[in-house]
Amino acid sequence: MSVAFLGLGVMGGGMAAHLLSGGHPLVVWNRNAERAAALGSRGAMVAASPREAATGADIVISMVSDDDASRAVWLGDSGALAGLGKGAIAIESSTLSPAWIDELSAAVAARGGTLLDAPVTGGRTHAAKGELRFLVGGPVDALDQVRPALGAMGREILHLGPTGAGARMKLINNFVCGVQAAALAEGVAFIESAGLNTADAVGVLTNGAPGSPLVNAVTPRMTGRDYTVNFSLALMDKDLRYAIADAKRLGLDLRTATCARALFGEAIAAGLGEKDFAAVIEPLRGPEL
Repeated sequence: MSVAFLGLGVMGGGMAAHLLSGGHPLVVWNRNAERAAALGSRGAMVAASPREAATGADIVISMVSDDDASRAVWLGDSGALAGLGKGAIAIESSTLSPAWIDELSAAVAARGGTLLDAPVTGGRTHAAKGELRFLVGGPVDALDQVRPALGAMGREILHLGPTGAGARMKLINNFVCGVQAAALAEGVAFIESAGLNTADAVGVLTNGAPGSPLVNAVTPRMTGRDYTVNFSLALMDKDLRYAIADAKRLGLDLRTATCARALFGEAIAAGLGEKDFAAVIEPLRGPEL
């Protein structure tokens, strides 16, 4: 099946590269055309707009930052929906609000296509290695058709239910990660303020009950102040915001997410939004980075 891939950022670039390596006919589009050029040199066709990329494609995959970016990619005269053919399958792999996924699903259906919401767990390194996990919502028959394409980019494909289930599960996943990161930031800042031996003290956390995969991955970035982006702080804040809003629609108040988001907000105010989300610790350390 021919694939159009929209959005070649930290995650999308690695994902699209695996589609190309897997032999899928590939058309790519990116707002910054320079990122598309590298894949073009390897055999992908480079489109001038999402509409051009989607025209004639069996599968159209989007991987962008938020609801607004997704709307810009799909809607309008130059958007992918304008080029989407009848029977095509649209896959939204961005981390988005279920409310927008519902709206997008209706728009895709009006064009004669089918939408799968299929966000991923894993970061930049997982995308580069083809080791993502897809959390999928939507019709099973559509998922079965696109499994070879998703399989080229990931190690696991989980079908979680009807349209919107994948998007909602991804927000739950990221809200729990954000809360862990905020608690870890306070814990490491507590260790440093108390003058404890940092290596020994964080070893108690990472080798004990708190030592989740996220804690073990993020702790050395916090203690080493290495904020090379694996997943940006601004995107984690956005995901917490979406999770809080979606849970509220369901009558649930995510109080720990609200507390965590306050700390992420302080880090964004300090100019750290484009750093890795491990930088959430820095406002707790004071003004000197």
